Amino acid sequence: MSTDRLAGETPPGQEAAPGTAEAQTPDDATAPGAAAAPGDDATVNEGAAEAPGAEAKTPGSGAEAGAPAPGSESGAPASGSESGAAAAGSEAEAPAPGAESGSSASGADAGSPAPGPEAGAPGSGAEAGAPALGAEPEAPASGAEAGSSASGAEAKTPAPGAAKESPASGAAKATADALAAAVRAVESGERSAASFFNDAPRPAKPAAPAAPPAKAAPQGGPTGPAPEVTRQGTAQETGGPARPGVPDGGATGPAAAPAATGPTGPAPAPRPAVAAAPGVEGVRQVLAAGGAPETLAEQAAEVLGERAAEALSEDPWLLLGVPGVRPEQADGFARALLGPACGPGDERRAQALVGWLLEQAALAGHSALEAAALRAALAQRAVPDPDDALQSAIADGAVLVFQDAIDEPGRARPASGDDEEEEQPVRILLGLDRFAMAEESVADGLARLLNTFEAVAEPAQDTASAEPGDTTADAEPVPGGDGAGAEESAAATTPAADAPTDDDTALATDAPTDDAPAPRPVRPSAAEWEAAAAAAPSPSAAELIRAAAHSGLVAHTGAEAARAEPAALIAAARSLGLRAFGATHTENGRRRLAAHLTESAPDAPATGSADPATAAVTVSGLLSGREGPGRDADGALALDLVVVLDAPQLDLETAALLVESLTDGTRLVLSGDPGVLWSAGPGRLFADLLAARFCPQVASRTPDFGPIGELVSGIGIGELSQVEAPGKEVVIVPVRDAGEAVHRTVQLVADSVPRALGVPADHTQVITVGHGGAAGTRALNAALKERLNPGPGRFGGFDPGDRVAYTPAPGRTVPGTVTGADAAGLHLDCDGSAVVVPREQVGAGAVRHGWALTAHQAAGTRWPAAVVVLPGDATGGLTRAWVYTAFSRGERHLSVVQGADQALARAVAEVPVKERTTRLRSLLQQSVQTTEEPSAAG
Repeated sequence: MSTDRLAGETPPGQEAAPGTAEAQTPDDATAPGAAAAPGDDATVNEGAAEAPGAEAKTPGSGAEAGAPAPGSESGAPASGSESGAAAAGSEAEAPAPGAESGSSASGADAGSPAPGPEAGAPGSGAEAGAPALGAEPEAPASGAEAGSSASGAEAKTPAPGAAKESPASGAAKATADALAAAVRAVESGERSAASFFNDAPRPAKPAAPAAPPAKAAPQGGPTGPAPEVTRQGTAQETGGPARPGVPDGGATGPAAAPAATGPTGPAPAPRPAVAAAPGVEGVRQVLAAGGAPETLAEQAAEVLGERAAEALSEDPWLLLGVPGVRPEQADGFARALLGPACGPGDERRAQALVGWLLEQAALAGHSALEAAALRAALAQRAVPDPDDALQSAIADGAVLVFQDAIDEPGRARPASGDDEEEEQPVRILLGLDRFAMAEESVADGLARLLNTFEAVAEPAQDTASAEPGDTTADAEPVPGGDGAGAEESAAATTPAADAPTDDDTALATDAPTDDAPAPRPVRPSAAEWEAAAAAAPSPSAAELIRAAAHSGLVAHTGAEAARAEPAALIAAARSLGLRAFGATHTENGRRRLAAHLTESAPDAPATGSADPATAAVTVSGLLSGREGPGRDADGALALDLVVVLDAPQLDLETAALLVESLTDGTRLVLSGDPGVLWSAGPGRLFADLLAARFCPQVASRTPDFGPIGELVSGIGIGELSQVEAPGKEVVIVPVRDAGEAVHRTVQLVADSVPRALGVPADHTQVITVGHGGAAGTRALNAALKERLNPGPGRFGGFDPGDRVAYTPAPGRTVPGTVTGADAAGLHLDCDGSAVVVPREQVGAGAVRHGWALTAHQAAGTRWPAAVVVLPGDATGGLTRAWVYTAFSRGERHLSVVQGADQALARAVAEVPVKERTTRLRSLLQQSVQTTEEPSAAG
């Protein structure tokens, strides 16, 4: 691998001077819309979604990597703040809690926040040091999740003047007390986990007293399965404990404030004298009265519903539900409205903080947090009684309690028939209903696809009379049945005598009429599947075809070259008459899959067959109906087999939507490279599926060739080695500091790569660790724009010809080029499609300059050439997964602007990923055990 061969200026002996993480802090001049998406890389160099604790200036001793730590001031709506505005598409791996931007919590436990000093927090809690919201000129990015913590905050909102307890609320309080005490007993070893979950009291739901009018559901939350707030799930159904009784209104509705004889805590503050007008105008009045920027009014109304003004007047901490608002700002707002009675022990404040902390954890990729970590986070936020706060949240249903089995290396799995089965250790997790429902929906859906799949039909004994292509001879017998049962099955699957029997009729998706039976699905025989596997282009493709023939769910792993194997499966399934499609994360990935499909069926146009490239779609296009086969009369996707490539980028809520859209018997193949970064949203679906060994797995044996493939393959197993690159496929450019890194990057993109390799600048992608800092995306994009497309930025900071990254939804980044602007908004050309981004979205940060991206934004896309920038102050954000993802984005050429020195090799060898706390693996394993136990008993 050559060193500095392209630029030719820096002597190869130069080394990068180690920098500090503080150099990567966001620039003050940046608009709030530029903040990064949920879960940026751990250096926060991406400039956004800084984990709680990012302002504490010193790492918390118990900081746990990848999780939000309490005490952070993440998410300020201030102009220039990069924290927590959470514009989609940025890095999903948030900075280590309690650490300065760019620092890492080495050696700390991953997956939950840890206590640390709160920057500027007064001893009394929220009384002093909170920055005034009125200083914030702009609203946070609209790309952030609009439904962040509103549900957790609204669930416990007593009206001022109302007492804390009544006979009804007392019953819920008793339940919460018992649950919290049991949680502590389990954690201390005094009680077994089984006794806690089996014996927890469940009082009857109290009658609902008069409650404030229900607030409208948040409009801007991510799409996903609706939380089933009325269902009382059992431990057997959900893999967790039964939910405690929830007062009428559910987990997300406002809690009623029943009358009582007297207060039991701090005296509630009197209702502020704010005569709020209806609608958004009323919200503006309340915000102005509390010193908050009126630009937050529309977002607050969207999150809190029609009566947002009234809700904010009664509970000012509901402002934390607005994306980008930080706890100390909500404290200042509450103090302005409520006066001296406002204090850190206010129950409304504690409830809002519980939801906010769990939402911040979701930005870092966690779907739940351990109970001890959440208590520590509340204590760091000056909540005087964290246990009481958790009790109230549990009682109201705003927070759900789960047990998660802890895997112990070397511990044998107990036999299901043992009378004295050794109890497996568990940890107690707390999570929001929204993510719990998504995780359970995914687990249930995957289990359904496995359990409802019908094995392929074996060849019939007498096939002499069967016509070629006629699948009636291959009708599938009833499992384990013959005689009368088999005859009934055959009669049920035999079409009417006057019905056509050709495959085209079998593929019809039109709804049946009253006089005609439903179309019979195509059921290729085992012999047909085997013939398709024998014709596969590679042994790994043949193995994948055989696995998909015999299972409703298959996991396939492999790198870039292995994408030809799912394409071969799709082509084989379509040749057998099945409705088969492949879905990718990005449009660039869809085009690459379409090219593979065309290669798999080169003679399709000549034979009059449908263009095989039409089987390639994007996941978003498939779910929305813009691409693919559409939906049937029941609302399910009209297909028989779907292969999801780029499976590691699937977040929980998108996966839940996809699985719920598949009918029983549909084949689902999840394919992806396990070495790349996980999704921008919460969860790690593909990794959990592989770890649970829930379904057949096919590991590709097709390697990536060439110097880049050799380098990336070594990184995947923790080795960073030199490779031979005679054609300058891989070039290392050492730099001393961030300023030189920016200079050399511009030189590579504008001069060296085009001159030496013939790759134009607009086909070269720069990838760096974060958005902020002296060598983050903002600094690099500013320098690249000045060199490649200078202009005044007259269209909201953009000029025609600017390369941009458009974020239409959280976790999705679409590269494009600005073509113009008018009253409708900013006009973009995104992969050949014309897109108009409204002015409001442009101002909220949905569009960024795109010459330089983060690794999460680049995931799922490849370019002819890639320049990866590793400044010395970005080492805290480096992991093996990050390096693997960034280095594999270049097809023909990779330049590495190396300022990280030995930290790069250490990250590859010692830091595989930033862990996330999830429940999906346990849910899948419990599903397998539940299925096996009846079989063993029989």
